[in-house]
Amino acid sequence: MGHLGNMKEEYRDLLSRLDAGSVTFPEPEAPAARAAWRELLEIYYTPEDAKLACCIPARPSRLDQIARRTDLPLTALEARLDGMCDKGLVMDLVHPMTGEVRYYLAPPVVGFFEFSMMRTHQDYPKQRLAELLDAYAHQDRTFADEVFGGETVVGRALVREELLGEEDLPEVLDWQRATTIISEARTVGVGICYCRHLAEHLDRACDAPQEICLSLDAGADFMIRRDCARPIERSEALEMLDAARQAKLVQIADNVRKRPAYICNCCGCCCGQLQGINEFDLPAVNPSGFVPQVEDQICRGCSRCSRSCPITAISMVARRVEGRLANELRPVIDLERCIGCGVCAQECRKRALRMVQRSEPAYVPANVVERVARMAIERGRLAQLIYETGAGRSTRFMNNLLQVLTNLPVANRVLASEQVRSRFLRFALGIIKDPTA
Repeated sequence: MGHLGNMKEEYRDLLSRLDAGSVTFPEPEAPAARAAWRELLEIYYTPEDAKLACCIPARPSRLDQIARRTDLPLTALEARLDGMCDKGLVMDLVHPMTGEVRYYLAPPVVGFFEFSMMRTHQDYPKQRLAELLDAYAHQDRTFADEVFGGETVVGRALVREELLGEEDLPEVLDWQRATTIISEARTVGVGICYCRHLAEHLDRACDAPQEICLSLDAGADFMIRRDCARPIERSEALEMLDAARQAKLVQIADNVRKRPAYICNCCGCCCGQLQGINEFDLPAVNPSGFVPQVEDQICRGCSRCSRSCPITAISMVARRVEGRLANELRPVIDLERCIGCGVCAQECRKRALRMVQRSEPAYVPANVVERVARMAIERGRLAQLIYETGAGRSTRFMNNLLQVLTNLPVANRVLASEQVRSRFLRFALGIIKDPTA
């Protein structure tokens, strides 16, 4: 961060605090993106909010735990945090059984970027925000590399269950089914799609529906409480899911197996995650466990599959056919790029594409804690994460050691081994005492 010399101390400290999260707010290199980055920081956070944000631990914390890091009385602190929750800078997570409230500093994504554009109240200058967010995200690839550059990303694609053959259905687990995720949710909310709303302010939105972003359970509780979504019945959410599929939208859920917080319905033209693939060629979405397979004898080479693919993973290639003057066209699928959403198979009128199980399915973290820890390891920030959770002096040495290890290329290669990484994670999170056990 070479351009922070004339920035207020509160903002410099805030950027350091955000560096302890799963997704940070990095300074870009391109001048237009850097100017947008700085203005965004000052629009979202007052100096007072920035100072208070630095006192919030990296894990969800009670009011009294945060109070010990500040000089504010509990009532004043609660009022300040409530205001920051309304702005989408902090999430107040309420336990559904006990009512206990814990506060969590929202990252840029999924976090205050989205909340600021989804909230129905006019807390922010949304036209200006849209212009700045677009410049920050697209005039420079720094933020895209931050969000999508690691092996673990924030979102995962869901396959269209109705396209699977009978032989595959028993193999589809509940966490892979959008219908099951919605049907088993305690609370469901629907809000405005951040990406298409932002594109609308820039006069380049597509005609896909906007009120179609689904939040679930604790995520829905927060979104509804803070006017970022309205509550809906599960039956209405399932109808929206069907409408989204008919509109050729991709379902992208929280990249966890247990209790995902959202299901987005995404288009290739506006969606920030799909743009991470299309614009920056990054593996921005964890693929589903399925891929399309071409039935060559049925395919007529119409190219509907290629034209409908939201990430241009299908190319039409000319092929010679014996006894014919003209070449035939056949789809060639880039399985490394394909996210297994099933839009192509849905659009094939001849049913020449069918979704089959991926030979080596991508790993999906069990829960948010594992996802955040994996992202921290891959980005060299595990030590900062552990320290910011409030680790005591007894673990300071371990924090420093972890910082060194996670910044070494050799250590990163070792961490790429699933067996070593699993033990390392369990040790780092205090689940086992010996990482080699």
